[in-house]
Parts: sequence; structure tokens; C-alpha cells
Amino acid sequence: MPDTRGQGQAHTQGQGRGQESGRGVERVGPGEAWRDVAAGRALLVCAYDDESKCQKLRLEGAITLHDLQRRLESVPKSQELIFYCA
Repeated sequence: MPDTRGQGQAHTQGQGRGQESGRGVERVGPGEAWRDVAAGRALLVCAYDDESKCQKLRLEGAITLHDLQRRLESVPKSQELIFYCA
């Protein structure tokens, strides 16, 4: 059975919600991202594959990309994901 996990929402931090990056990924501003994460509507993910870099740049409430990969089976397909990088 193919993995259809990509059917959930994935966002990247940017200038404001509603702008698309060209790949169907909606950009959200830092304020809106923080509100969504604080309200439990989104999961904040540091997009760096390098664990040490991610640890240096980790934002409050964020998980690493490796954490997300380990938890992927338990993350609902409808879960909003917000990826960030510096």
C-alpha cells in the first residue's frame, strides 16, 4: 500500500499564510506558526538533517527531523506540519 502521508498539510515559515512556494507548500509567518504550535494545531519541525545544527537552531516546542521520522507512524495524516530552517 503506498504511503499517502503527504496528504496532510505541510507549511514553511515565510512572509504570510496563503503564499505558495511553488511545490504546493503553504508559507506561514512566524507569528501564525507560533500560535498554531502553541494551540496544538501544528507540529513544528526543524528541517535540518544534521542533528547538531538542529540542536543549535532549535526553537521552543520544535522537534528534530529525526524525531519526526522516528514518530512518523504515530503522526496522523491530517497533522499540520510546520518546517523551519534559519
